[in-house]
Amino acid sequence: MLRRQARERREFLRLREQQQRLQRQQQRREQLRQALDENRLLPPELRREALKLQRELEFDPPGETEPGHHDDEYKWAGLEPPQVMVTTSRDPSARLRLFAKELCLLIPGARRMNRGRADLGALVGACRAAGVTDLLLLHETRGDPDGLSLCHLPHGPSAHFTLSGTVLRRDTGGRGGAPLAAPHLLLLDLDTALGRRVGTILKHLFPVPRPDSHRVVTFANQDDVILVRNHVYRRRGKEVELEEVGPRFQLRPYLIRLGTLDQGDAADVEWRWHPYTATARKQRLLASA
Repeated sequence: MLRRQARERREFLRLREQQQRLQRQQQRREQLRQALDENRLLPPELRREALKLQRELEFDPPGETEPGHHDDEYKWAGLEPPQVMVTTSRDPSARLRLFAKELCLLIPGARRMNRGRADLGALVGACRAAGVTDLLLLHETRGDPDGLSLCHLPHGPSAHFTLSGTVLRRDTGGRGGAPLAAPHLLLLDLDTALGRRVGTILKHLFPVPRPDSHRVVTFANQDDVILVRNHVYRRRGKEVELEEVGPRFQLRPYLIRLGTLDQGDAADVEWRWHPYTATARKQRLLASA
C-alpha cells in the first residue's frame, strides 16, 4: 500500500511538472505573438528562442491559449458525488461540534467523524482507505471557530482558510436540522487565477444539483474575504421569496499546498498569503477589480 501511494504520488508530481512546463512555453509563445502583432521589440528573455517559438506558432490551433490539463485533481468531478468528511481539532468545544454538524447540513452527503486522539496521518489514511474525496478539519480558539483546512484526496491540494463571523442556523432563524437538496452554487468576483483556483477547490465539495433544486449557496468575494451564505427560495407567481437558512461564515485563504495535510511542510507551496509586504494593502488577490 505504501509503495503504491508513493508511486502514484511520483506520477502525480511528474504530470503536474509537465503541465506547468507546457503552460510556461505557451505563455512565451503568446508574448511573442503579441509582440509581432503590435510591431514592437521582443522582450529580452525571448530573443534567443524567438525563431523556435515562431515556428511553433504555426502549428498552434487558432483560439487556443492554454494547453490541455494532463494533470487535474478534479478531472473525475461530477461523475460521482463527492464523499466529504468533517472533523475537528482535539477536545472540541460544544460550539465547534455544533458548527461541524451544521457544516454537514450545508454540504450534502457530508459525514462527521469524532477526532479522538488520532493524528493527521491516521485521519488522512483512514479517509483515503474509505474512499473519501475531501477532508475538512475545523479549528477553534476559546470556543470560537477560527480555522478551516480542506484536503482533497488522494494527493491534494490542501487549502487553509481563516474562519470568522460564524453564525449558526439557530441564530439566523433558518429551518431545522433536516438535510436539504444539493444547492446551486454562485461564485462571485473570483475571476483571477487564484480566485478561480480557490473557487474550484470549494465548489467541488458539492454534488451536481438537480435543475429543480430550490437552494443556493453563495461564495461572494469582498476585499479578498469570501462570504458564505446558504439560502432557499420559493416562487409565488412572479415573485421570489428568499430565506437564509445558515450557517453563515467568512473564509480568507492564506495557504495552498500541493499535497495532503499529513505531509505538512514536505508538500510544495502553490500559493501563500504575504500580508506584511509593502504592497499587500494595494493588492487584490481573488478579484481583478
